[in-house]
Amino acid sequence: MAGSLMKVMSGADGSLALLQVLADHSFDSVLITDASTDSNIIYANKAFKKLTGYDPVSVIGKSPRILQGPGTNSKVIARLASALRSRGKFKGKAVNYKKDGTPFIMDWRVLPIKVGKKIVAWVAIQREG
Repeated sequence: MAGSLMKVMSGADGSLALLQVLADHSFDSVLITDASTDSNIIYANKAFKKLTGYDPVSVIGKSPRILQGPGTNSKVIARLASALRSRGKFKGKAVNYKKDGTPFIMDWRVLPIKVGKKIVAWVAIQREG
């Protein structure tokens, strides 16, 4: 089955089309950041707006830290930073804040997007939890 999918999606155009459909129509929020130290947002899907109230276009170029606030657990954020520095994966829950200031528990995973051995971006899959 995986071989059939690879055959249909072979090439960069097919892979990009698959990623676009998956991310745009996911029930979960999908946020992609660049691999820089600042981890600026380069993509957010429609579910991100539903979860946070932020329009996806308005967050491009900003840091995901816009979601943090006084109730965000600094230990969880430190674990996230450590995982990013060590090029690993992260899974956690923390209080984050919607655009209107409403707190919510965000359950999320962060995974590296690699081309060969180089991390080119990070993807965060998020939901209210």
